[in-house]
Amino acid sequence: MRLLHFIAALLSRYAVFFVTGLGILAYFYPSVCDWVKGSAATWVLSVIMLSMGMTLSVNDFKVLAQRPWQIALGTVAQFSIMPIVAWGIIRIFSLDPALATGLLIVGCCPGGVSSNVMSYLAKGDVAFSVGMTTVNTLLSPVFTPLLLLWFSGKDIDVDAWGIFYSIVQIVLVPVIIGVVLNILFGRTKAYIETVKCMPAVSVVGLALIVGGIMCHQGVMFMNSDKPGSVILLMCGAVMLHNALGYLFGYLLAKFTRMDTAKCRTLSIEVGCQNAGMGTQLAIKHFAAMPEAAIASAFACVYHSIGGTLLANIFSMYDVYKKRRKSKQS
Repeated sequence: MRLLHFIAALLSRYAVFFVTGLGILAYFYPSVCDWVKGSAATWVLSVIMLSMGMTLSVNDFKVLAQRPWQIALGTVAQFSIMPIVAWGIIRIFSLDPALATGLLIVGCCPGGVSSNVMSYLAKGDVAFSVGMTTVNTLLSPVFTPLLLLWFSGKDIDVDAWGIFYSIVQIVLVPVIIGVVLNILFGRTKAYIETVKCMPAVSVVGLALIVGGIMCHQGVMFMNSDKPGSVILLMCGAVMLHNALGYLFGYLLAKFTRMDTAKCRTLSIEVGCQNAGMGTQLAIKHFAAMPEAAIASAFACVYHSIGGTLLANIFSMYDVYKKRRKSKQS
């Protein structure tokens, strides 16, 4: 078990490199992740969400009752800032419908589980982060399809009911099962030891989803008649969307006079989306647009990179302030 815990810690620490590495490997050697498609991909994402539910305890839900207005503000920010920013980028850069769909799907998803780890690294309010992630995930079956339907307008055909059912199936049900398991077995030693490995399960699952996309859609996209400028535009749009999410989340927290830890947490929670869920929705409901899945898959990787960089910047700023204070004294 100690070896498993060591591997789990290693995967969590170097998640970006593992996810990116498997994606690149799957592109050049498709057989590695060829099986991650259809129902298999759905099960992989469901396991990721199950791992999230298994880490949620009764105390985590008590946090929701203790700070309702802050959680509510985080939920409003999550489901307003990112969709609006995505819509604005689509209009400003005149993205074609497929890339626009991918970016919009990511923008309408709830916050990702990795945001909790990033909040910890940034010395944020982890309980606040977990609370927002929990509420946003539970509300996503309703808000994600409605926002997609609203912001897409007549440009994109959105099966709102189908997306609702998919999110319930791959997100809501596994999370609830995980919570129930925690309530029933949360105090047993075997369960506690197992939960310590759950972050690694999430990392491996995310890597498999990205690998599956690169395996089935990556070659098709890279070898298509899409010019390099379109690929650069896709990457730039995802990166800008992510950065603006962090910025506006932080500014909103400052405006509402939250402390530094909560400002950092809201910034990361808003900017870091559950792009893994978005990728699966793109595959299942927008199969005719492979670029949408590619954009979501790129967001899977980049949101982890961007969030980790931001967390490191916050940490380095704390070190700088501490050194400056010590010099002055």
